Amino acid sequence: MAFLLDTHTFLWFVEGNDELPASIKKKILDINKSCFISIASLWEIAIKKQIGKLNLNIGFDELFRFAERNQIEIISINEAHLTTLLNLDFFNNDPFDRIIVSQAISEDLMLLSRDNKLKSYKVKLQWG
Repeated sequence: MAFLLDTHTFLWFVEGNDELPASIKKKILDINKSCFISIASLWEIAIKKQIGKLNLNIGFDELFRFAERNQIEIISINEAHLTTLLNLDFFNNDPFDRIIVSQAISEDLMLLSRDNKLKSYKVKLQWG
């Protein structure tokens, strides 16, 4: 099973945050498993940084190199993701959460997230 990292999961991995369970960190570091992050997550990070809601320990541009060094592939948003998005119920109005869920469903990826709001969707979700 390949994994899609939610935005907070990626940031906590980057920062070495203790809130990231060791089991999730182990999954991300397993070179035999594919890990992805959505370009939407990086867009969300850019917006939050710009409006002062997020401070990063590293430069924004370094996030891309960090992902590459850790074999985390950045996936863009495509037609299938948007088609899936159109069919999602409105359990959550956050556009970033909704596109990330759509990508996980479309690409058959396990979403690594502690966001309990996402449990309402028919998405493979794991934490801890």
